[in-house]
Amino acid sequence: MLGVTDLPTYLVGLVLIILLPGPNSLYVLSVAARRGIRTGYTAAAGVWCGDAVLMVLSAAGVASLLQGNALLFGIVKYAGAGYLTYLAIGMMRAAWSMWRSRNERTDAGTADADAAPAGERPFRRALVISLLNPKAILFFISFFVQFVDPAYAHPALSFVLLGTLAQVASVLYLSALIFGGTHLAATFRRRKRLSAGATSAAGALFLGFAAKLSFSSV
Repeated sequence: MLGVTDLPTYLVGLVLIILLPGPNSLYVLSVAARRGIRTGYTAAAGVWCGDAVLMVLSAAGVASLLQGNALLFGIVKYAGAGYLTYLAIGMMRAAWSMWRSRNERTDAGTADADAAPAGERPFRRALVISLLNPKAILFFISFFVQFVDPAYAHPALSFVLLGTLAQVASVLYLSALIFGGTHLAATFRRRKRLSAGATSAAGALFLGFAAKLSFSSV
C-alpha cells in the first residue's frame, strides 16, 4: 500500500509509542487542566506542527546527519534539556505561589488568571518542546524506515502515509488528554493544595525528562 510494508505491525507499534508519556503530552494535559479545552488544543497544535517538522526532516535525511555528528547531536540535546529545565522551574514557582495562597478565597476568574503564567504561549512552548527533542528525530528515522519499501518508486508517498497515521493517532490521544484535563480543572480551582501538588509533580517530571535527555546518547 503506497510502498508501506507490514502496516498492521506499524499501527501496533505506533499506538504503543503514542501512549508512552513524554513532555509533549504532559504539557498539553497541564495546559488543558489549567486553561481549558480551547487553550489545550492550542498547545496540541504546537505538538502536531513540531512532529510534522520532525517527520519532514527525518524523510529528508536530517536525522541521519544528526545521528552521525556527535557535536551537533550534543548541541540539540543540551538545548532541549535546558528548555525542559526552564519549564520545570516555572512550574515549581507556580506551585509555590499556589501553596502560599492556599488559604485565600478566589473566584474562578481569578483562579484562571493565577494558573496562567504571565507571557505563556502554549503553541510556541509546545512547538519548541517538540523540535528540541533529538531522540524524537532519531526515532522517526529509525522507525519509519523499517516500513518503507526501498523498491517503491515514490518513497515520499510512503512517508506521507506513515506520517498521516502518526498524526491521526496523536490527535486522538491528545484530545483524550485535553478533555480529561478539563475535568480536573474544577477540582484544582477548589483545592489549591491539590493544584500545587499536581503542578509540582509535573515540574518534577519535566526535570526527569531533562535529565534523561542530558544522559542520552546517539
